[in-house]
Amino acid sequence: MNREAQGIVLFVFGGAVLHAGLTDEYLRYVRAGLRPYLLMAGVVLIIAAMATLWYELRPAARAARAKQSEPDAGHGHGHREPRIAWLLVLPLFALIVVAPPALGSYAADRTGTALTKPLGYDTLPAEDPLQLTVVDYAGRAVYDHGRAISGRRIKLTGFITVGSHGTYLTRMMLNCCAADALPIKVALTGKLPADVVRDSWVDVIGTYSSKQLKDEVNGRAIPYFEVGQITPVKAPADEYED
Repeated sequence: MNREAQGIVLFVFGGAVLHAGLTDEYLRYVRAGLRPYLLMAGVVLIIAAMATLWYELRPAARAARAKQSEPDAGHGHGHREPRIAWLLVLPLFALIVVAPPALGSYAADRTGTALTKPLGYDTLPAEDPLQLTVVDYAGRAVYDHGRAISGRRIKLTGFITVGSHGTYLTRMMLNCCAADALPIKVALTGKLPADVVRDSWVDVIGTYSSKQLKDEVNGRAIPYFEVGQITPVKAPADEYED
């Protein structure tokens, strides 16, 4: 693959990165807070590609390449780049054409809950029901023993997973990117419909439960949530929690 082709591939790759950063597609790969850095990376790649193409398309560079391509004395052929190098373009087209789905129950079932003790707790609003993230509820239930949420109606959003202890409401949590995503699990008890489907997204309204269990994978605590109402919903644009 010559430098002109390299510049074209670099330009297309930079455009793909920029496109992902300008749409919600980037949320499949990295956490939301990294969007500015992704956009800057796309711009840098495009600038580098344009600089490479400008350098290679200069008349002096063209003349030098033409001289190098002349048949070698005694051999009768010029230098050619191996065509197999173009296979490097295939992952690029896969990135552009196919956006991978967010991680779901397959990954969550094989990984223990990643719940750790929070550094602190924010003051909760007086809304009813109280909208919490899965990780916020789990942290308050396990480490704060439900002091600020006991007796309140709470709304959680997540996808359904199933373990040996029953049905869980789960969200994948990102530290940086999808490669390091880990699940946060909340065990559901109470009014559960019989037709809840694994990987389906739901809104769950209910109350704090003081019961806990141990994750069968890593032995960490999983809190229970007393379900009063469960409603199927569309998956959010950002399926991960920070």
